[in-house]
Amino acid sequence: MPYRIAGIDVHKRILAVAMAEVEVYGEYDFVRRQFGTSPSQLRALAAWLVSQQVEEVVMESTAQYWRPVWGMLERYWQAPCRQREGAPATAGGLHLAQAKSNQGPRGRKNDFADAERLVKRLAANELRLSFVPEGEQRLWRTVMRTKHQWRRNQVQLQNRLEALLEEAQIKLSSLLSDLLGVSGRRILQALAAGETDPAALAALADPNLRATRQELGDALEACRDLPPLYRRLLSSALAEWQQIETRIQQLDEEMATLLRAHQDQVQRLAEIPGLGVDSAHQILAEVGSEAATFPSAGDLASWMGACPGDNESAGVNASRRSPKGNRHLRRILNQCANAAVKMQGSIFALLYRRYVPRQGHKKTVAIIAHRLCRLVWIILHRGRRYEERGPAVSKQSAQRRAARMIRELRSLGYHVELPLNPAAKPA
Repeated sequence: MPYRIAGIDVHKRILAVAMAEVEVYGEYDFVRRQFGTSPSQLRALAAWLVSQQVEEVVMESTAQYWRPVWGMLERYWQAPCRQREGAPATAGGLHLAQAKSNQGPRGRKNDFADAERLVKRLAANELRLSFVPEGEQRLWRTVMRTKHQWRRNQVQLQNRLEALLEEAQIKLSSLLSDLLGVSGRRILQALAAGETDPAALAALADPNLRATRQELGDALEACRDLPPLYRRLLSSALAEWQQIETRIQQLDEEMATLLRAHQDQVQRLAEIPGLGVDSAHQILAEVGSEAATFPSAGDLASWMGACPGDNESAGVNASRRSPKGNRHLRRILNQCANAAVKMQGSIFALLYRRYVPRQGHKKTVAIIAHRLCRLVWIILHRGRRYEERGPAVSKQSAQRRAARMIRELRSLGYHVELPLNPAAKPA
């Protein structure tokens, strides 16, 4: 039976498709077709691939235009291909090639030549393929990456708000560690509402603040002559910040609903020092509920880009710089590593003190992130729970952290039983 592979060069409006039988000697005899990217055209593409008995499809796209093509082929081509009588084990294989691995020689270039090169290099095992998770996990990624973008927008808005206050000669951010914390929001809302008395504004702050009432009143002195325009801009910024906060809360609830069946994995990840419920959600969105795609912890670390690089020629390694990997997972674990080293008595705090004198802060955090990455794989892939091996983690701090995590889980709708006791098997 012939074994056919189709290569698709994906663009925004057109798809260049080249199909050939690869179990032949000599030059491949390619069949070329061009399709549009509308839903009807994508269904026509899937029907044509089924009629031609194509066993594998590989596509290349430098933007997000591959996503609808992938979804349609998953739905209308992959299942019929695998259900066909006598189909090989590799039938229905969908692959997304990284564009750089399909780069051709300099000179003349056209779309069908790129599609044909995809087929040749896939048959020769010369393509670097991207990991594309299942549809459910892709939905998790969409939710969590959207949330990350909203968080970035919120930080940008806070920076603009601080610049507005500085321009208005209100030095509130010099005294508050969190400008939009509880005290900061109360003061800013009153300021936007028209309050002109610095003492009245300072009285709205929490009594436990390090800044005194006199210092706050001095920082807010300019509110006496604050133009109405600044108050309107401040009110608009606060309303926008609250709107983003509401959207982020809605995304958290959506993600908790999607991961309700994987609550145990969320809890086990959240028990790791430096991680929490939000970090667990983001990690599961990137690697899956069991990290089943990665055969070992080293494979996951390599995919994330947290391992030493390998650039060797003539027996000399020119660079050990870490390769580019999944930037979302690397960002999450670097943030978690920065938090983990601050947990006094944990094994990560001990490792930080051991490495930082000779490696510096940045490299030491990368080392801790690598440790966390391997730990995540063990917990997800082997079903273990985290067990602290640090020198002196107090019972009270562990109980406080567990209580905080339980409150956060319950606020998102998870059902958590007390107490949260680690299992006997350590990670």
